[in-house]
Amino acid sequence: MSRLSRKIRKWAVDALDLPGDLVFDLPRLTMIGSKQLLIENHRGVVHFSPEELQLELKQGILTVEGAELVIKAIMPEEVIIEGRISGIKYQGVEE
Repeated sequence: MSRLSRKIRKWAVDALDLPGDLVFDLPRLTMIGSKQLLIENHRGVVHFSPEELQLELKQGILTVEGAELVIKAIMPEEVIIEGRISGIKYQGVEE
């Protein structure tokens, strides 16, 4: 993304009070206790096991760790995970 494009998007977020996750295609995580997690704006599942889920993001990888993890729903840009979630890690680079 060019520098001018980033500045225009940042201005739009600030001036028009738009959510950053929409404008910059950032992941949005909604966690309910340690039992359920909704992840929006992902690019696909990289790895899944009952102890770990890795999702590709626009800029990096999101790792969810836990026990008895189950994918309850998966859609093109959303995933719902249930189980005992013990950690969430983001590995990536910012543009």
